[in-house]
Amino acid sequence: MSSTIAFEDALKRLEEIVKELENGDIEIEKALELFEEGTRLARICAKKLSQIERRVEILKKGENGEDTLELFQNLDNDGE
Repeated sequence: MSSTIAFEDALKRLEEIVKELENGDIEIEKALELFEEGTRLARICAKKLSQIERRVEILKKGENGEDTLELFQNLDNDGE
């Protein structure tokens, strides 16, 4: 699996894998293969999100009314 896969495609496939694993009606070898594929996809998604996060900038007004660029900051789970 290549990291050239689109984020949305990787996420969709990862969701399919999770559903298949949650079903639990598969052989152990197939489950292991799906788990390995899912792990690779999760890493790809995390890498792509990290790259996007570094690129995102928010235009924000400074104290004196001037425009300033501020790097995007992660929000915690409370959205603060």
